[in-house]
Amino acid sequence: MDTPTADAAPTRPLAMSDVAARAGVSHQTVSRVINEHPNVAVATRARVLAAIEELGYRPNGAARALATGSTRTIGLVTGNISQYGPAQTMVGLERAAREAGYFLSVSVLDDFGARSITEAIDRLAAQSLDAIIALSTYDDAVRALRQVQTPVPLITVRATADGLGPAVWVDQEAGAALATRHLLDLGHHTVHHVSGPAGSIEAALRERRWRAELEAAGAPLPSVLHGDWWPASGHAAGRELVARRRGGERVTAVFVANDQMAFGLLNAFHEAGLRVPEDVSVVGFDNVPEAPYSIPPLTTIRQDFVELGRRGMQLVLGLLGGEQARPRPVAPQLLVRGTTAPPARGGGRGEG
Repeated sequence: MDTPTADAAPTRPLAMSDVAARAGVSHQTVSRVINEHPNVAVATRARVLAAIEELGYRPNGAARALATGSTRTIGLVTGNISQYGPAQTMVGLERAAREAGYFLSVSVLDDFGARSITEAIDRLAAQSLDAIIALSTYDDAVRALRQVQTPVPLITVRATADGLGPAVWVDQEAGAALATRHLLDLGHHTVHHVSGPAGSIEAALRERRWRAELEAAGAPLPSVLHGDWWPASGHAAGRELVARRRGGERVTAVFVANDQMAFGLLNAFHEAGLRVPEDVSVVGFDNVPEAPYSIPPLTTIRQDFVELGRRGMQLVLGLLGGEQARPRPVAPQLLVRGTTAPPARGGGRGEG
């Protein structure tokens, strides 16, 4: 049997002393460079970084945390990432964290109720993170967050500012106003609305501003239809609106609380022989990637979810750096495409 040679013996892991020897500096200088200490000469810092790159050295995270008091890790509690908005917001958070040299530790909850979110935040807080972000757009989650006490900063990314502490959000009411006014300005006598699920802060805000815009314009206030954010519920709402038209109700414009439900609504109108936008105009909300490719392309309200995530991370890093929080909302944008037009003569009664 062959005996192992000296070359086959396992080598020890690289240490900071190896970097120091390669760069010709002290162990303490290497530590200062790794921990981004300002009092290191530019040439010396460059020499140490070159040695780290040549050797492929990776600093020990636990040792670095002991030295700096920072794990450079931020926790995120979120739910429902199957939906486009939360998923893209998480992308923005992770990208901004990575660019700043931080790691994002994510806890995805199937149930975003008070008990689940409290337990998740407690688990993250026990990991010695630098901060925690909660992505919350439902009433029960916000109520739970009001009760949470953490040893590190807690920042929320959600639908609105409500005095809950440091937060970033998209101005949901401004988006609903853009959608409703666009349809009224086209000449529609009123705007029907398909809202989101009960308990959703976003859905409630969009519905509230839709209602306020109609009241301000002196327009009739149709009864609201409710969905669950998914296309099937939009399809059901579309069939209900078709039935209302056939029953004599004047239905010429619909503001749908998200694009996924709007796709289902468009399908129901197509099945009933209604033309969009000739017979009925439709506006969605979110600007999902499929929106420009529906038939016709969907007019919608754009939410910049990646920017929302980026601002959330900026808020976190600012707080960790001792800055005063200056959160501001992300402004929505109306994207006019092919599903909206002035109402046709005939008023939308009984056709289809």
